[in-house]
Amino acid sequence: MTSWTFVDGQWLEGNPGLVGPMSHALWLGSCVFDGARAFEGVAPDLDLHCQRINNSARAMGLKALHEAGEILEFCQDGLAKFPKDAAVYIRPMYWAEGGFVDNDPETTRFSLSIYDSPLPEPGSSALTLSPFRRPTIETAPTNAKAACLYPNSGRALREARSRGFDNAAMLDSAGNVAELTTANIWLGKDGVAHTPVPNGSFLNGVTRQRVIKLLREAGIQVHERTLTWQDFLEADEIFQTGNYGKVLPFTRIENRELQPGPLYKRARELYWNWAHGG
Repeated sequence: MTSWTFVDGQWLEGNPGLVGPMSHALWLGSCVFDGARAFEGVAPDLDLHCQRINNSARAMGLKALHEAGEILEFCQDGLAKFPKDAAVYIRPMYWAEGGFVDNDPETTRFSLSIYDSPLPEPGSSALTLSPFRRPTIETAPTNAKAACLYPNSGRALREARSRGFDNAAMLDSAGNVAELTTANIWLGKDGVAHTPVPNGSFLNGVTRQRVIKLLREAGIQVHERTLTWQDFLEADEIFQTGNYGKVLPFTRIENRELQPGPLYKRARELYWNWAHGG
């Protein structure tokens, strides 16, 4: 895997060691990141991802050391190290080196990693309900793309896979569907698209927002609303949006088989056309 990391003004190849046992981020979790993609010669919404990493840093009490436009320039510099049509993951990060419990923002560091990461192809994918829930803003920094949130998603994904599923829907504290372990979730019913309304328990994804806009511009109704697991069990189709896979369908929910539906197909088509300048 080809991997380059920009840190302290230079590009380093491979997996450079950046933190030690005394680093606040390693033992107390003060790390935020973002994830963007480049594929087929395009990098959709890269500017928005560069802005969001700064928003996450501030939400975690870290310093945003670089303006979003500067991070974008770093990204473009790094992408030049790869073939033009390479599928890569673009991951800026901030973390703190010092502090006790609370981090010291004056010790904030920044890095940007870009590395080979094939874009998943649509295929069979089974969905279940996780027994684990998403936290609220009162219990965790859900307004940031914070690394400390992901062990909870990780255990939910691990539990789902142990039962033969590929992903799981996670409920919020009120018992309504929030998101998947790895992406935002959608359902289609009677030709109308529905997706959980952001309520502070999950990030309003960049790809999610883009797909909402594209579907509405195409004349398709999109409802952001409170959704229950029963709504998904009775859906005509289910799909997901997220940076890692962009737009992907589910082909099974619990024991019920599904087909990639027309709303999913339209959303994926619209996204690909937009990403390539259409």
